[in-house]
Amino acid sequence: MYRTILIPTDGSDEAEAAGKKGVELAAELGAQVHALHVIDPEVGGQPFKLQRKKEGIEELREHGLEMTGRIAELAEEAGVDCEQAVEQGKPYEAIVDYAEENGLDAIVMGTRGRGNIESFLVGNVTEKVVRTADVPVMTVRKSTRPV
Repeated sequence: MYRTILIPTDGSDEAEAAGKKGVELAAELGAQVHALHVIDPEVGGQPFKLQRKKEGIEELREHGLEMTGRIAELAEEAGVDCEQAVEQGKPYEAIVDYAEENGLDAIVMGTRGRGNIESFLVGNVTEKVVRTADVPVMTVRKSTRPV
């Protein structure tokens, strides 16, 4: 069914939950995972000074690789092959473009990320990916139930 699954991450709890679910799904299907972090130079959540300096972008890229590395570790533990990538641009566009350019079969992502407005049921990036992606998008909510 699905041979390749994209898991975008911004390091949020929601993205971590999606990473776990995406890797679990990939393990069940024998699929490969692509872990993606997008650096958005227009977002206030990332230090403004870093965004405008070349060394700052490299620092953000390294931080992105740390986040995708968490998914890669989960994948390794589950015996799932994982590709890591860090892109730059508007997150929803970069996610959809990455899936299309790499011929991926599905996207698994958190319902909400590190956005400033927590009142939305589905985050702005997630909502735009759901509306614009040509592949199925599974959204995962961080569990609020006690373990």
